[in-house]
Amino acid sequence: MRKALALLTVLFLAACGNGAASGGPAADAKTIRIAYQAFPSGDLVVKNQGLLEKALPDYKITWTKFDSGASINTAFVAGSVDIAAIGSSPVARGLSAPLNIPYQVAFVLDVAGDNEALVARNGSGVTDVAGLRGKKVATPFASTSHYSLLAALDQAGVKESELTIVDLEPQDILAAWTRGDIDAAYSWLPSLDELKKTGKVLISSRQLATAGKPTLDLGVVSTAFIQAHPEAVDAWRKAEAQALNLIGSDPAAASKSIGAELNLSPEEAQKQLSQGVYLKPAYLASAEWLGTDAKVGKLADNLVSAAQFLKDQQKIDAVPTLETVQKAVYVKGLPDVLG
Repeated sequence: MRKALALLTVLFLAACGNGAASGGPAADAKTIRIAYQAFPSGDLVVKNQGLLEKALPDYKITWTKFDSGASINTAFVAGSVDIAAIGSSPVARGLSAPLNIPYQVAFVLDVAGDNEALVARNGSGVTDVAGLRGKKVATPFASTSHYSLLAALDQAGVKESELTIVDLEPQDILAAWTRGDIDAAYSWLPSLDELKKTGKVLISSRQLATAGKPTLDLGVVSTAFIQAHPEAVDAWRKAEAQALNLIGSDPAAASKSIGAELNLSPEEAQKQLSQGVYLKPAYLASAEWLGTDAKVGKLADNLVSAAQFLKDQQKIDAVPTLETVQKAVYVKGLPDVLG
């Protein structure tokens, strides 16, 4: 309820004309406000190595850490973020009613694999997803993990009403887990590794992807910022592509940067990095993902499918049309801009 009230507040403020949601000063000034999350990705390489700062020395760039996609969506509604790393499920929500956030998907950071999973706590008596009936399960609401949890329950024939799902951010999940307040949790790295030490993995996002419910981490940019600074968006995409290339060609070097951001050793970071799926930049412009100016890729279909699932679960009011979502995939300059 507190999140709902907060979201209504920022919607009200935006409607009252603070100028931020429609662009505001930040869209015109040479500033870039980036929302990042603490999970292994090329985004952390870009941040740690200052790749964007080197490419855009005339811009003032600020990086702000967020704990979930839901809070990032709220920040976009408030007009306080220009670019963000956010999961596909919250993006599907953001593009749907009632939010209808004016942002566009411009990059695929990773495809969720074993880096997101549902884990049952040792001693809970839970050995499979069906065993969650009557139990208490935590996940960050409106996140890819929340989406995957609902998909896992649906696959196992378990109704949401048959268990208690609580909304907790990853760090709060760890605290509740340690106290024994929850029986299971669906979360992501790096907190996921801590859960695995005293728990059993019931299902991973890699398995759900195989079953037709894939989740991804995406890079999104506000439409106002794209219109005001297309050259900066190109520089950001190039920097993210450079980071993906490093992950593919020299994961040890990438892990050193990621470990520094996550307060992990390079070895620990590389182990976590190996659990995700990172595409080659050239693949991003393929028909399977973003696509090109000539034809938007299947990522749009994936987001519509996610929105339909969320509508069926009564988590959103309406599903956007495929045409609407296709317009929210930023493909200008692809594939050349990723070179």
